[in-house]
Amino acid sequence: MMFRLQKRKKKKDQQLKDSLTSTNQEDKLSSRILLNEQVLRDSFKNCSDIVFRPIFVNGEANILLIYFDGLCDTKTLDEALLKPMMFEGIAQERGKTQAIGQIIKEKVIADTPIKTVTKMSDLVNGILKANIGILVEGEEKALLVDLKDFEKRAIEEPQIETTIRGPRDGFTENLRTNTTLLRRRIRSTRLKFEAFTVGELTQTDVLIAYVEGIAPQSLLEEVRTRIGRIQIDAVLGSLFIEEFIEDVPFSPVPQIQNTERPDIVSSSLLEGKVAIMVDNTPFTLIVPFTFWSGLQAAEDYYERFIYTTFIRWIRYILFGVSLFLPSLYVALTTYHPKLIPSPLLISIAAARENVPFPAIVEATIMEFMFESLREAGLRLPKPIGPAVSIVGALVIGQAAVQAGIVSTPMVIVVATTGIASFAVPRYNLGTAFRMIRFVFLGLAGIFGLYGIVIGFIGLTIHLVNLRSFGVPFFSPVAPQIPKNLKDVFIRAPRWNFNLRPVFFAGEDKKRIPQKQKPGPSRGEKKP
Repeated sequence: MMFRLQKRKKKKDQQLKDSLTSTNQEDKLSSRILLNEQVLRDSFKNCSDIVFRPIFVNGEANILLIYFDGLCDTKTLDEALLKPMMFEGIAQERGKTQAIGQIIKEKVIADTPIKTVTKMSDLVNGILKANIGILVEGEEKALLVDLKDFEKRAIEEPQIETTIRGPRDGFTENLRTNTTLLRRRIRSTRLKFEAFTVGELTQTDVLIAYVEGIAPQSLLEEVRTRIGRIQIDAVLGSLFIEEFIEDVPFSPVPQIQNTERPDIVSSSLLEGKVAIMVDNTPFTLIVPFTFWSGLQAAEDYYERFIYTTFIRWIRYILFGVSLFLPSLYVALTTYHPKLIPSPLLISIAAARENVPFPAIVEATIMEFMFESLREAGLRLPKPIGPAVSIVGALVIGQAAVQAGIVSTPMVIVVATTGIASFAVPRYNLGTAFRMIRFVFLGLAGIFGLYGIVIGFIGLTIHLVNLRSFGVPFFSPVAPQIPKNLKDVFIRAPRWNFNLRPVFFAGEDKKRIPQKQKPGPSRGEKKP
């Protein structure tokens, strides 16, 4: 008797194994829960956070729930699915249909997004994306219930891109939260989000956002093509996407803008640009990106245009100071001292009398120390980072001057350069030109002013020939588009922005009707 039972059990196990192999080959869900459960257990082997929860409802149905612990809202699951089936049953609906899965989809979880799948791979991918899988005995399909509930950061003001008068909200690591922030600003059906999945292992959700009719079709097709051809095992941030889609990867200058501010993304979309949003990161990519966009701050559009124009010119001057001041100092003191006024030259010569190094070595040492203090301040904990940076700069600078290693004018030049470099609104653009500053410093130390001119010509040629998704990086200055210069060297009044930028806008080019200049009404009586 025992031998017969063992033989039957072996035969049953072999049949189950054969059915399991056949099911895996076809990648279709079986009508038997036991087969599907075995496939899922093999797929999620050694995953201690996976939960298999069987449910038996009044002998009517055998149901299996599969989800990851900590990723799903189990409280809503119990209230919306389990309790209604446990206490009310499902027999009253069986007269209309025999599909229990359809009853669950239409009656039990009416307010929750549900997707029906027939393939095992789709079920596994859905569970990995924090959905709850529901299998029913006798049905060759499964339900994916969207009840995501994982820990996420609250909406906060971005720490890097702060404003005085602008909004205080910023993107988070939750992709759906970020799309909601855009929907609150652009309440139109023309705002579109196209979904992609990138990363073989991470299966990261990537969205491209645009306003239909404003974004040109050629730009959209280019963005879709570049994202679609990415083959990578993992995407852990927006930089993983950025490095695969930029035009010139070896250029020191960034060609794609990144931001944490929803208002910047919204304004860019309304200009005809495209945003690329990546799950698990608060940084959104914006294409195309131009040089002049990198020098524009969010604060420029929340203050009156007169103030903004004045501040923008100060920013441009500080940008030039941060790029050229150390190299000009080295070139003038080393090769062209006659260009310096005599009283100033005497003062500089007296300060440099006991310095053992030439100006180029002195400047390189001080620039290196300044960059080291900046990097150390970023890596240290926030309560002590700024204090260490300031104290370190003061102590090292004073000690270096007293020891005769560097001169006082060089400390002033490097400190002024460092302060001016903070005026660049975009961190990646500022970092790029800090690197280029060392190149100019070397050219000035070798060739003097001629080296600076050669470097400037080479940099200008590179920037003029650079493109971002087909848009010239130096536009609208080169090539010059007079209509678009209203937001480059000045910030024109809001009522004067009648048309969208030429290179960005698609079919809908009109932004603001003309003749809206404010003033007293014609029928107003004078006192």
